[in-house]
Amino acid sequence: MGEPPHRFSQAVCMKNGIDISGQRARKFTTRDFRDFDKIYAMETQVYNDIMALAGVVKGSELAKKVDLFLNELQPGSNSSVPDPWYGPEEGYLEVFELIDKAANAIIEKYRNL
Repeated sequence: MGEPPHRFSQAVCMKNGIDISGQRARKFTTRDFRDFDKIYAMETQVYNDIMALAGVVKGSELAKKVDLFLNELQPGSNSSVPDPWYGPEEGYLEVFELIDKAANAIIEKYRNL
């Protein structure tokens, strides 16, 4: 089993009514392409690793499942979610707010499907 979220991530989420203490990191597997309709990467290198793992050719059906998370908020930006790992708790709040906005954009996009 992987590592839990950073303590500041847990604290910021808890302040916003979300308990992520039970979450654990895990490696992406090729089975995820079968199990999920949409796959979001938070960081460009992770996106590239996911595409390489499956030998995905850009434009293929599998490639259409994968996108960078912030492209839902800022289409075509191909931006990574900032990593606040070495900073203070305030940086985690900023990232939480950005993730919250992008998640809400995803909800609106798929709400009526």
